[in-house]
Amino acid sequence: MNARHQQIIELVNTRGSVTVSELSQLTGVSEVTVRQDLNLLERDHFLRRVHGSALALDSDNVGMRMHTRYELKQALANHAAGLIETGDAVFIEGGSSNALLARLLGERSDITVITVSHFIAHLLKDAACDVIVPGGLLQKSSQSMVGPLTRYCVQQIHFHKAFIGVDGWHAETGFTGRNMLRCDVVDAVLAKGMPTWALTDSSKFGQIHPYPLSPAYQVSEVITDSGLSEETLAQLKEQNVTVTRIAQS
Repeated sequence: MNARHQQIIELVNTRGSVTVSELSQLTGVSEVTVRQDLNLLERDHFLRRVHGSALALDSDNVGMRMHTRYELKQALANHAAGLIETGDAVFIEGGSSNALLARLLGERSDITVITVSHFIAHLLKDAACDVIVPGGLLQKSSQSMVGPLTRYCVQQIHFHKAFIGVDGWHAETGFTGRNMLRCDVVDAVLAKGMPTWALTDSSKFGQIHPYPLSPAYQVSEVITDSGLSEETLAQLKEQNVTVTRIAQS
């Protein structure tokens, strides 16, 4: 995938729909070239083509979201990977930044990765690390395991560190998610009391989604980018959440 393809994916995801003529103007190539690009990106399930335009896919498509703000998310993943020590068992819940983290950790033979994400497990199919995938109900839209069996498996598996994805955070609600069953799995992870990081870009802060994470548990730290406002940083610290901001390139 080249830089123009990544630009097209980000434009489509940001706007929801972009015409071929707009993409031609914004990328500086002909409409014929844009149509060829869109054919390739649709084939690889990054977007959907309709007559004269490109549409964003479902927001749960992790593969697509990995290429939105790619360099920023890769920087977050690089920092998180530096926290993992030899012998660690690491739980990775899901999300695009966490998928990039998993891809980095897959190069190491001295750790174990536990994930409920089948997308991440597939990324690690040829990895040097050991990979554990808990059982449960496969939620097809997110390619994640959810439900009571998954919660039970999480309770029975021991790990040293955890990285979760979040959909939103607000001072009045705390961390929230779009999906009740995935939030239930995250609650099971947090209940174990292991050091847990929310790995997410700053666009999620200030957003509120329907399902809050349990107030009984706490995320240890947030790893995000320098786009996080000083006001939000202060609010997170008031709630005893440590924040690491990675400079945007």
